Amino acid sequence: MLDWFTIFKDPNTQWILLGCMLLGLGSGVIGSFAYLRKQSLMGDALSHAALPGVCIAFMLSGSKSILFFLIGAAAAGVIATFGISYITRHTRIKQDAALAIVLSVFFGLGIVLLTRIQHSGSGNQSGLDTFLFGQAASMMRSDVITMTVISFSLIAICSLLFKEFKLLSFDPDFARGLGYPVALLDQFLMLLIVVAVVVGIQAVGVVLMAALLITPAVSARYWTERLGVMVFLAGLFGAFSGLAGTFVSANVNKLPTGPLVVLAATLLFVISLLAAPRRGVISKLLVFISARGKIRREDASLRVEGRNTFK
Repeated sequence: MLDWFTIFKDPNTQWILLGCMLLGLGSGVIGSFAYLRKQSLMGDALSHAALPGVCIAFMLSGSKSILFFLIGAAAAGVIATFGISYITRHTRIKQDAALAIVLSVFFGLGIVLLTRIQHSGSGNQSGLDTFLFGQAASMMRSDVITMTVISFSLIAICSLLFKEFKLLSFDPDFARGLGYPVALLDQFLMLLIVVAVVVGIQAVGVVLMAALLITPAVSARYWTERLGVMVFLAGLFGAFSGLAGTFVSANVNKLPTGPLVVLAATLLFVISLLAAPRRGVISKLLVFISARGKIRREDASLRVEGRNTFK
């Protein structure tokens, strides 16, 4: 057992561990509001929309600079966000259909650009295909520092605007009546989701990033009825998923860290689904068995009383 933990003495593994934990922490917090806003697919659409931004950034810069990749992905995510909002507000198309349209168009464009780059002179050296499924092992100290700054910024913003996001999530009409700029807050929340997606695509990839945004939030929802506790638990579950995924990846050769982080988050969801005290399947089954036993006892008691009455 102790030999398993000696691998964390490696500085590179320590940076990967810290980066994945911070990524899960920030994603869980911001994903809670996306889940409550019924925008679970938003993270999926924005993560897929980031791919063409990464490709265009590489084509313009000609280098594998993470900073340029982040700028390109963020720009593509913002364009996708406004595209979804425009389609939803100015047409009869519902939001889920708008999400599907933007997801497929941007991801298709990203695949075309990625194929174009790979067939160019420097395509084989670009390594852009790792952004599809992530490559946490390629993270360096500068990347982890960037993740640290962005993750704590997301947490700080969500803490400062907690009341506004709470109203936006549960009763936007009431928030509008109080004078809050609901449309602006909605766009700002989408922008925060874009930022969370962009910072995580290197570790988890554009395909799986949506799962890391939503799964910890869904798991946390099973354990509490209070928003503050839910956000805290979602961040905690996300951080633990990063820890567990990195631990397994570091001890088992040739297993990617990003998908393992998502699988760890999924395992936490299954545990929450089964063992949560009030919403869990086991708890509901125990309540059902108890209620059925009570009904049977009452029915037997009524039958006995009926027999005694006729006697």
